[in-house]
Amino acid sequence: MERLNAVMAPAPVRPVKVLQFGEGNFLRAFVDYMIDIANEKSDFNGSVALVKPIQMGTLFPAFKEQDYRYTVMLRGLVDGQAVEQTRVVTSVSDAVDAYADYARYADYAKLPSLRFIVSNTTEAGIVLDETDEFSLCPPKSYPGKLTKFLFERAEAFDYAQDKGLIILPVELIDDNGIMLKKCVKALAKQWALGEKFEQWLETACVFTSTLVDRIVTGYPRGEDQSIWEKLGYQDNLLDTAEPFGLWVIESPRDLSDELPLPQCGLPVIYTDNQKPYKQRKVRILNGAHTSFVPAAFQCGYDIVLDAMNDPMIATFMQKTLYDEVIPTLSLPKADLTAFAEAVTGRFRNPFIKHALLSICLNSVSKWRARCMPSLLGYVEKTGELPAHLTFSLASLMSLYRGGKLTGDGRLECQRDGQPYYLQDDAAVLNFFAETSSESPEEQAKEFLSNEAFFGAELCKVPGLAESVGASLREILDKGMRTVMNEKFGV
Repeated sequence: MERLNAVMAPAPVRPVKVLQFGEGNFLRAFVDYMIDIANEKSDFNGSVALVKPIQMGTLFPAFKEQDYRYTVMLRGLVDGQAVEQTRVVTSVSDAVDAYADYARYADYAKLPSLRFIVSNTTEAGIVLDETDEFSLCPPKSYPGKLTKFLFERAEAFDYAQDKGLIILPVELIDDNGIMLKKCVKALAKQWALGEKFEQWLETACVFTSTLVDRIVTGYPRGEDQSIWEKLGYQDNLLDTAEPFGLWVIESPRDLSDELPLPQCGLPVIYTDNQKPYKQRKVRILNGAHTSFVPAAFQCGYDIVLDAMNDPMIATFMQKTLYDEVIPTLSLPKADLTAFAEAVTGRFRNPFIKHALLSICLNSVSKWRARCMPSLLGYVEKTGELPAHLTFSLASLMSLYRGGKLTGDGRLECQRDGQPYYLQDDAAVLNFFAETSSESPEEQAKEFLSNEAFFGAELCKVPGLAESVGASLREILDKGMRTVMNEKFGV
């Protein structure tokens, strides 16, 4: 079978407008996919040059072998119907190894057409490394690479205002653009790059903070041969993802003319405040996972899809969102409801096998970040406890209860006589290992009194400890499914 190439998927030569640090599955099925559509549906007319951000491993040989073409396949539910959409992406035009070919990488700093820098260097990528050095080619850290690149660009164009760059980090940390800019400014001072450069950073460059949302399942191992047969060609860079996507870009300037993604029908929102969208994602999407997954696992399920096919579990999740979470959020109700409906469809995606135990990683800190604000907001608004969010605390506790510490820092628990293993902060695992002999009521009160776990004494919320303790006792006495049927059955 013939390998995907430029003859099979021709495209015009376009100027490089985007330098992208990272070539992984997410960026290819999200950013590069969107730029490809912008090339088709607008006058953007730009291509992407990939930069290898770390010294180890790369997909670059495969890119060159396929003339920088690859296929994105979006699979999932749209309006309740299973869909499969494929697109050959031609927006990538080059890939450069900043370590093996620094000179060619550095030449991009002098490219007049360059306008955007995108990065996905993981959460650990946007960190200030004070041991980094300007003399290195390239510097060790991503902020170091970016600082030196921007300095060389400023010098090459004599600090022209129109040659500044728009920085679009998609790393999954809060205020990623703000944090990256702080690192760059700190290195500019540490490396004594001068006030003129520091001023150019402020006036000519735009550091955006972004929020991204799309489940990218990557290369479909085990399915690749059958998909190639369907496509009619071999693609070793095939990338799969869900249809849902969202890119919220917070910027002090209007970027819609330069990067016309919303005008192309793409799920991109330009705003001067991304926090309500971040809150929506964390409290609805992530909060839904964290609130129902411990109970679903204890009802015998292993993946999200199977759990969502149980009417009792699905109803529990939906009532949590619609009755208890959405009323505490600030965006318009129609917007929140539409997002919640999309979440339900995403959880039912037949092409994604999302393990419940994977979601349970660090459940206590996740519950604090994702569910606690909704619970407290509901109490403040109504003066009552939210039944489903309150029960989610009991189900979390029962997930951990009775476990024994292992030698490798995990908690070994039992479900139907079979072991399962939980990972969390050592203090959390130690707490449950040491207190599981206590009565459910005592353990619940002690758990909710721990400020280190929740940043507050949740036991002071009227009736919360008593309700969690009572539900925990019922779960231990009757089993999760029986209790959920009694309390929330449909």
